[in-house]
Amino acid sequence: MTPTRLRSRVVGVFHALFFALLAWATPAQALTPDQALAIASGESEDRIAALNAAAATADPGLAGFVRAMLDDEVKIAGGKALIVRGDAATDAATGQAVALPDGLEDVVINNRMRRELSAALAALKLFSTNKTERLAAIAELKAQADESKLPLLEKAAAAETDPEIKAELALLKASALISSPDRAKRLAAAALLADSQQPATRSLLLEKLNEEQDAEVRAAIKASLDTVEGRLAWGERLGVLFTGLSLGSILLLVALGLAITYGLMGVINMAHGELMMIGAYATFVVQNLFRQYLPGWFDWYVIAAIPVAFLVSAGVGAVLERSVIRWLYGRPLETLLATWGISLILMQLVRSIFGAQNVGVENPSWLSGGLQVLPNLILPYNRLAILVFAALVLAGVALLISQTRLGLFVRGVTQNRRMASCVGINTARVDTYAFSLGAGIAGLAGCALSQVGNVGPDLGQGYIVDSFMVVVLGGVGQLAGTVYAALGLGVLNKLLEGWQGAVMAKIMVLIFIVIFIQKRPQGIFAMKGRSAEA
Repeated sequence: MTPTRLRSRVVGVFHALFFALLAWATPAQALTPDQALAIASGESEDRIAALNAAAATADPGLAGFVRAMLDDEVKIAGGKALIVRGDAATDAATGQAVALPDGLEDVVINNRMRRELSAALAALKLFSTNKTERLAAIAELKAQADESKLPLLEKAAAAETDPEIKAELALLKASALISSPDRAKRLAAAALLADSQQPATRSLLLEKLNEEQDAEVRAAIKASLDTVEGRLAWGERLGVLFTGLSLGSILLLVALGLAITYGLMGVINMAHGELMMIGAYATFVVQNLFRQYLPGWFDWYVIAAIPVAFLVSAGVGAVLERSVIRWLYGRPLETLLATWGISLILMQLVRSIFGAQNVGVENPSWLSGGLQVLPNLILPYNRLAILVFAALVLAGVALLISQTRLGLFVRGVTQNRRMASCVGINTARVDTYAFSLGAGIAGLAGCALSQVGNVGPDLGQGYIVDSFMVVVLGGVGQLAGTVYAALGLGVLNKLLEGWQGAVMAKIMVLIFIVIFIQKRPQGIFAMKGRSAEA
């Protein structure tokens, strides 16, 4: 080590000790020129020590200085740290304007120093009057907690009055002490961390467990780790359950329309996924119209898109039924081939109009973000909205089928088509209405899916097989069976994904359905009426 470098290190250590004593004696002060220079120049260790000493005093002038350093605006000249912006220079400590000197030296900021500066900036927010800012500062400091920040944390804890933040600060102090060279401090920190509910604490304890050499401390860390993992496991289980219900609600929306058309007319509609795709693109069009003509109402475009998606998909369904499908009743194989051809035509039509690439559908602000139930469980608002939306659509369809004249006709045609025709029901018109209703519900599913995934010409292909599995498992034409099957398959699929992965989960679900149908061909609920005997 050269004499100059040795002298610089000695001076830096002296500065750090001086500032630490100063922080202990005077809890708040203005940034001094010597402090600013010690932070801006010298060896990294000494600069970090000076930075932590200044931060421990909650120095009111430190935040602006740190921001200037992060923006590479701090220079050194004449033994002083200056903030230089354009042709103007100010003293970094006093903020007074000074003449721009010659021979400005750049301040070297490596990655480690940049991290420490960011941590110091976050630490200063611990004294903010805004509770949200203080909580955000604690979250940011968790990744860089060490003993050098203990004076600042203790000062913040002493000044804190909010019980929640006070508890978080105690855990943050424990996170800093878990790396202490003092064995007793590590033991105490391990015991304190057992009260944490944060996923970051589990990662910290796992890291320290691998590094720890002392057997007693390792045992304490392991006990705390087991406690934290047991607490976090509930959030993970509830997260899997919610994800399964969310997937089930999507499957329910997709399969609900198919249950009506397949159950009523026996049409194997392979274009059902494309009707859903049309609903998603209708949502995209409504979004663009709102953005162009009603930008102030953009957050409510989804509300307008719901009836538009239903009507557009229902209209396309009515055209398909009257032009193609009505001639193929009673010939299921031919309906399968015809609707498969229609699905290809619809996909190509969409590609020609909107392009082959996916299009962007934005969430409105009230569907962005999520509800934090547990530290490791956030329920996205768009998923919660789809759950509610699926329940409302299900209730609407149930009321339509059970309480309206159209529903009475649909049930009559479903149970005995020839008898319904004999008593004066126009079965052809009922078929059109029912197929349009099923197509419209598929459009609603597309509108909902546009809020959680990509919208493209192939959107429906990923759901058509799943929707048929739901209908067959629940029982053809059975609304209750469709609900049970959709929610059950959604939860089962997510449980198996966590165990065996996504591909094996799909295979296992398919095997389960095959075995179930072998034992119970009519599905969960059998069809009632004379048509069941036909």
